[in-house]
Amino acid sequence: MFEKKSLVFYYCTTPLHMGAGTSVGAIDNPIQREIHSNHPMIAGSGLKGAVRHHLNKLWNKEEIVPLFGSEPGLGDLTAGAVSFTDANLLAFPVRSVKNTFVYVTCPYSLARIKRMATLAGLKFDWNVSEIQPNTGASNAALADGKLCLEAFEFSVKEDEDVGGIAEWLADHCLPQGEDNDFFREKITSDFFVLDDDSFNYFVKQATVVEPHVRIDDATGTAADGALFYTENLPPESILAGIVLASVERKKGEGMSAEVCLDKTLFAEKGISGKLVQMGGDSTTGRGLVLINAVKGA
Repeated sequence: MFEKKSLVFYYCTTPLHMGAGTSVGAIDNPIQREIHSNHPMIAGSGLKGAVRHHLNKLWNKEEIVPLFGSEPGLGDLTAGAVSFTDANLLAFPVRSVKNTFVYVTCPYSLARIKRMATLAGLKFDWNVSEIQPNTGASNAALADGKLCLEAFEFSVKEDEDVGGIAEWLADHCLPQGEDNDFFREKITSDFFVLDDDSFNYFVKQATVVEPHVRIDDATGTAADGALFYTENLPPESILAGIVLASVERKKGEGMSAEVCLDKTLFAEKGISGKLVQMGGDSTTGRGLVLINAVKGA
């Protein structure tokens, strides 16, 4: 039984490729997507593995096993006390005629983040059902009264409730510090709610698709048939999930659920506020993600 929970944000600082295997479509290496919504996501198993790999450099084995479980095939197996849910997409960066890019979301994504945050013990004074599509935190990114994204124009209006959500998100999705002040301010001004269908279009069509080619060692030129395309989530994408903790799974008295959660997230060597590499193409700087956890009640 999980006794403690915390809402955790994942902010992409570089393109992120959490692979879904091969594809029969134009993109050879697609990213993970939810089957029902087609929104990009990060599977909880991938998150836990990336975090464990990161902490292997900082913790010793005796600290890793109680929280993340034992390695397979090493005698008696022990389940870890910490669990990671899938990370769901909350806000997606889209090219804009003004202000370079804006963060867009939709009522569906907002409802999910509120549900996750409420489960983690956070309180809210905003109601997603009252938020109308095509509204924004401010008019700063409008050109001639229109929000111009890619090849599309949207008639939007400033909404005080959306501004409140943007301020809450800016305060919680990034670690504190002047390095992130620019992006916090941008979220509070360039944050827009689109209708679900428009949001679905952008998260499907506006990802980063990169061509790759394998070089033949003998000729030093591109190998025949070695061109392939890899999909990435773009930088500035914001996802969120929950980290849950139970008591340490051992005979006798072990760490409490609160201690397990705090050690994983909020301790000096925890992951909150840290930059963690996730997914593929790490040697080309892909998958650098800022993690920020929010303490609930």
